[in-house]
Amino acid sequence: MSGLLRRLRAAAPNFQDDLEALLHWELAEDGAVRGRVREIIAEVRATGDAALLAYTAQFDGVEAKSVGELEVPQEALREAFETLPEAERSALKLARDRIAAYHERQRRDEWRYKDEFGNLLGQLIRPLDRVGLYVPGGQAAYPSSVLMTAVPAKVAGVREVIMTVPTPGGVLNPLVLAAAHLAGVHRVYRVGGAQAIAALAYGTESLSPVDKIVGPGGAYVAEAKRQVFGPVGIDMIAGPSEILVLADGAQDPHWLAMDLFSQAEHDEAAQAILVSPDPALLDAVEAAGGVTSSRASSTVNLARLVVDGEQIDVGADPRASGGTSRISLNSADAQQLQQLPGVGPVIAERIVAWRTANGPFRSVAELGEVSGVGPAMIARIEDQVGM
Repeated sequence: MSGLLRRLRAAAPNFQDDLEALLHWELAEDGAVRGRVREIIAEVRATGDAALLAYTAQFDGVEAKSVGELEVPQEALREAFETLPEAERSALKLARDRIAAYHERQRRDEWRYKDEFGNLLGQLIRPLDRVGLYVPGGQAAYPSSVLMTAVPAKVAGVREVIMTVPTPGGVLNPLVLAAAHLAGVHRVYRVGGAQAIAALAYGTESLSPVDKIVGPGGAYVAEAKRQVFGPVGIDMIAGPSEILVLADGAQDPHWLAMDLFSQAEHDEAAQAILVSPDPALLDAVEAAGGVTSSRASSTVNLARLVVDGEQIDVGADPRASGGTSRISLNSADAQQLQQLPGVGPVIAERIVAWRTANGPFRSVAELGEVSGVGPAMIARIEDQVGM
C-alpha cells in the first residue's frame, strides 16, 4: 500500500494548509459535473433508448443493439445465486433476513375514526407502484447496496422493483446478481451513471418511469438525483463517502485498515482519514492495508493518514511509561492482553484460543505468526511482555 497513503504532521509549518487541501472536494464544487449531467439527462429525455445505448458504450464499453440486450434475465440471477459457495449464500440470506426484520418494524398501520361531527378521518398506507434501485458497480461490487435498497421496497409492498447497475467491460458480478435474485428484484439493467438515473426518472421506450429512485453512487449519480428530484422522489443526495477514525495505538491495525477501506472503496473522491498520536500504529495500518489492497478487486485511493505526534500528550499513556509492569504473554487473559499496542478484542481472543489449544508461546515472534500483528507492532509489544 506504500504510495497510496499521505501523512500529515500537526507540528509541520504548513499543516493547516495541507489539511485544508486534503479535505477539499473539488467535484462537489465543479460546475462541469452539473453541466455534463444536465446534458446527459436532456439527451436521455430527448432520444430515450438511443441515448442509453450510446452512453453505455461510451462509459462502460458495452455495445448493445437494444436496451433489451442490457437486461439481465431472471434465469441469470437465479443461476448466480445457486452457483455461489454455500458460505456466501448463507451470508446473503442472513443479511437479507436481518434487513427484512428491521424494516418490518418500520411498517406503519392504517387507522380511522369518526369525530364528534361524524367526519371519517384516518390514515391510509399505500406502497409505491414502482421503485428504481441504483447499485454502484464502477469501483467494486456492492451486494449490500442491493439488499439494503430492494428488501425495504419488498417489505413495503412495492409492486415492481427495477435495478440498474453499471458493468464496465461487460463484467457481471455474481454476488450482485445473486443478491438481486434473493431480494426479489423484478428487472435488472446493465446501465449506470447519470443516464441510468435519467431513464428511471423520465422513462424511455423500454423503461417505464419509476416513482422513487434510491441507492448510492458517485458524483455524477448524486448530481443526477439532485436534478431529477421533483418529477420523481429520491432517498437522499449522498455526497462522497467519509470516515474519520481516531486511534490511540491499542487497536488492531487490520481492523483499522478495513474500516478505512469500507468507505474508500466507494468512490475516488471518498475521504478515509486516520488520526493517531502513534506513528508506529500508522506503519502497522499501512502494512495491513497493503495486504488488504492486494486482495481487493479494484484499486482505490485507500486512505489519507494524519498523525499528530507532537501535539497530543502520549506521555500520559501508561503503555508509554518506562515503569509499566510487563504483561505475561502466557498467563494474561484477553482483557489484559488488550493493553498491548495493536491488540484489540479479536486478536486478544485469538491469542488466548491458540494458547489454550497449543500451550505456551515460545517467543514474541511466534505471537506475530499466530495473531497476524505486523513486525512494527510486534517490536513494540516485545518491550512490554514477559513469557
